[in-house]
Amino acid sequence: MDTNLRRRVRTGDHDAFGELFDAYARSVYNHAFRLTGDRSAAEDVVSLTFLDAWRLRGRVDEEGGSLRPWLLGIATNVSRNTRRAARRHAAAMARLPRDEAVHDFADEIAGRLDDAAQLALVRTALARLRRAEREVLALCVWSGLGYAAAAEALGVPVGTVRSRLSRARAKLAKHMEPSAGRGQSRGDRTTAVRPLREGNR
Repeated sequence: MDTNLRRRVRTGDHDAFGELFDAYARSVYNHAFRLTGDRSAAEDVVSLTFLDAWRLRGRVDEEGGSLRPWLLGIATNVSRNTRRAARRHAAAMARLPRDEAVHDFADEIAGRLDDAAQLALVRTALARLRRAEREVLALCVWSGLGYAAAAEALGVPVGTVRSRLSRARAKLAKHMEPSAGRGQSRGDRTTAVRPLREGNR
């Protein structure tokens, strides 16, 4: 039977290769698994082994015994080539520049939207202040001037600066109050106004 199978394999008989596969695929797989230690790699070795067997079928002697040793020899070479290719691939990948982590802009965009909404709210409130109150607010809070310096800049008494700033803060708190009804907590409003109260301590 082995001699007959050899002859048929040598001549490229497809049915003979089907028989060869059925008879020795499990042995080739077990051998490949022992060599690679990986089930997926062993399956690849089996496929490549029988492809090589078909390509090398003309080298099969017509006389002889089982073709199992021949197949296992091919499987050994395939496993060796597979490992070598895997090492080359790993080395090539290691030489590639690492991709930088893609920055997630979601939080930043959300923060900007929140900031824009807050800024629009503040601008609306500021627009409701008298010009003199906005000027004091700008000098004392945003520019960081003290009462005396702001008074000098405006040419008004220090008491006037204090009273205008006090009214400006009270109006801002009042004008920003409706924001609570639009889904913004009172804590958020207080946070927005707090810097105005800390400018001249």
